[in-house]
Amino acid sequence: MLDTEALSDTPTQTGTPLHADPNDVFIAPEHPYIARTSQYVLKSGDTFVVNDPLGDINGLDDGLFVNDTRMLSQLRLTFGGRAPSLLSGNVSSDNASFTAHLTNRPLPPLGGEGTPEGVIHVERLRILCGTVLYEAITLTNYGFSDAVLPLSISFASDFKDMFEVRGLKRTQHGTFEAPKVGRDEVRLAYLGLDDVQRQVDIAFAPTPDQLFADRADYTIELSAHACVSVYLSVAARTHVVTAAQGAVPPSAKIAQPPHSSHPAHLSQIDAVRPRVGRAAVRAALANVHWSMRERRRATARLRTSNPLFNAWLERSFADLSLLTTDLPTGPYPYAGIPWFSTPFGRDAVVTSLQTLWLQPWLARGVLRFLAEHQAREDSKFRDAGPGKIMHEMRKSEMAATGEVPFALYYGGVDTTPLFIVLAGAYASRTGDDAFIAELWPALERAAKWVATVCDKNPHGLLDYRCESDRGLANQGWKDSHDSVFHADGRMPEGPIALVEVQAYACAAFNTMAEFATQRGLVEDAARYAARAVALRERVEALYWMPELDFYGIALDGHGELCRVLASNAGHLLAFGLPTRARGEIVARQLQSTLFHTGWGVRTLAAGQVRFNPMAYHNGSVWPHDNALCARGLARYGQKQAAVSLLRALFEAAVSFDMRLPELFCGFARQRAEPPTAYPVACLPQAWAAGAPFMMLEACLGLSIDAVRGEVRIDQPALPEGIDWLELRNLRVGDGSVSITFRRVGEKVVPSADDGNVRVVAML
Repeated sequence: MLDTEALSDTPTQTGTPLHADPNDVFIAPEHPYIARTSQYVLKSGDTFVVNDPLGDINGLDDGLFVNDTRMLSQLRLTFGGRAPSLLSGNVSSDNASFTAHLTNRPLPPLGGEGTPEGVIHVERLRILCGTVLYEAITLTNYGFSDAVLPLSISFASDFKDMFEVRGLKRTQHGTFEAPKVGRDEVRLAYLGLDDVQRQVDIAFAPTPDQLFADRADYTIELSAHACVSVYLSVAARTHVVTAAQGAVPPSAKIAQPPHSSHPAHLSQIDAVRPRVGRAAVRAALANVHWSMRERRRATARLRTSNPLFNAWLERSFADLSLLTTDLPTGPYPYAGIPWFSTPFGRDAVVTSLQTLWLQPWLARGVLRFLAEHQAREDSKFRDAGPGKIMHEMRKSEMAATGEVPFALYYGGVDTTPLFIVLAGAYASRTGDDAFIAELWPALERAAKWVATVCDKNPHGLLDYRCESDRGLANQGWKDSHDSVFHADGRMPEGPIALVEVQAYACAAFNTMAEFATQRGLVEDAARYAARAVALRERVEALYWMPELDFYGIALDGHGELCRVLASNAGHLLAFGLPTRARGEIVARQLQSTLFHTGWGVRTLAAGQVRFNPMAYHNGSVWPHDNALCARGLARYGQKQAAVSLLRALFEAAVSFDMRLPELFCGFARQRAEPPTAYPVACLPQAWAAGAPFMMLEACLGLSIDAVRGEVRIDQPALPEGIDWLELRNLRVGDGSVSITFRRVGEKVVPSADDGNVRVVAML
């Protein structure tokens, strides 16, 4: 339905003011939803929904998405053509439901007196269960007189690929099918170029007074102090259409938008639809609550003396649960919403490392999935090579047709060594030798890929060059096109060997040496250990900048060092590559105002030629990057610096409603001002949600040796304002233990409260 209020202010000649000088340049104002404020998300498996605080979907970067396709691009609630006023909108603390509280603007008279503003309370309760969105709209009249409410629910489906929503232009599309309108249900469908039909069935209860292909209208008579509910469901489905079923050859398909004025009519839509109504909403909510609780029960519990800190930890756990998807290979954390709600290799490995001490089952699911999708052949289009671990998987139309290479894409240089590192960390944490034996062929293939790439590099380094003409130019975690550069701003020629990737590769070779030793493969163990030593020596010789007391960010294809100060060097510390002396020097640099903003460590030091605190990778603050830096600081004896970094991220989280985004701007902290948000950051993002747990692990000095059945604690520390921390139900092998850390004078002292696991503390 048209927004008559918005239309009333529209100039007759858009973008041109009356009596304007034709030589003047007029810049039209942007759409009010582009400069977005808050967005709220729910997720279930490969389905997620993004809406504004009112619960509306407006068709920009929001919508209901299934397998990277926007199945619903509009869902708006209006009364008499006007949007209601917002009271509040929030997702529940466990991410199970979204609720918006709204109230009416003045309503026009319909056969009587009009309804004044603010007497009708509107509650929108939304749940996502499977691929079905359920919503209950409850209207309560708090006025003294009866009211007539002209309620409209408008909807649309553009079936855009996620890459289109992000701005990629397409020259061809599939075919929009004619809408089908029944008595209380509408079907919208699209046949893609991949011969997959994508459809949504939008059902209502009670039956609308009028139902069109894009709108349901109700005229609700609501007595004073009475309450009534309207229910809807949006069920998304996909299925492959074969030639026998009438699929049109891709070359013959022409994009045609749905024409809402001439829909096909149905007495009953030809599919078994989900239930619509109060019982369906309650059942969906119970199902989602149950699944969230079950995942939470399998995780060790953390509680502190600080309620705000507890809220941060609980929100982080809830976000990880929301993003974790149960796949046939086990649980897998999708990277983030809205842009990355799909399996990513690097993100999942880092998230698993962050939470390994609390929930090792997540790492097991990640390792099994990545092993199953390990590359077995060379493919320039997919940047793949035998043994390489995937970077990204997409299930959308553009991925299926090859318009983008991301159906199964391998353009990440660091995921393969990190896969090996995660396997080693998982083995130490769990003692699960049977699972490592299952992974062993995949681990050997991965190690062979790393070794083969290193052998091709003239310096023996692990490097990358984008082989796909549509792939990623930069293939480390900072994968923006301008994230790797020389000190004068020049872009380096490939292949590029990032400094932190060498630390991952060194750790991977050491891990393989340990695994080979355990299997009695003496020669293999010696070979892997020698590779680790040689790689460490090359990094120290080629990347260290004595005049800057820091490591350069990368070596280019000509062997020239990119003499840039970036947070990448912090990852060297996290994986223990530098000598003790150099590691301590780097740790001090990371604490300086060049890097530390007061809210966290920047990705790029201030003063570098491409420094921009608003850039994606060239001066912003990323929580997962800070978590790895904190791990490195603690590893090189800077425990209080790690505690300071944890405190800074916690204080930033308070400003972001206890939920750290994917990243935020890297401006220096100012008195009485919050951190500056990055406008299109994913929220939630898995490795941002996992960041506090890696930082806590580093500050507590906690490590777990499942083979020995013990927990080791080395000089634990906590931020000011936290007097005690309880760690409950920490499972180690077949046993479990609970540990309390208490502040006693200048020290934090641990004590094992119950359990059958040995705790060894060094204070």
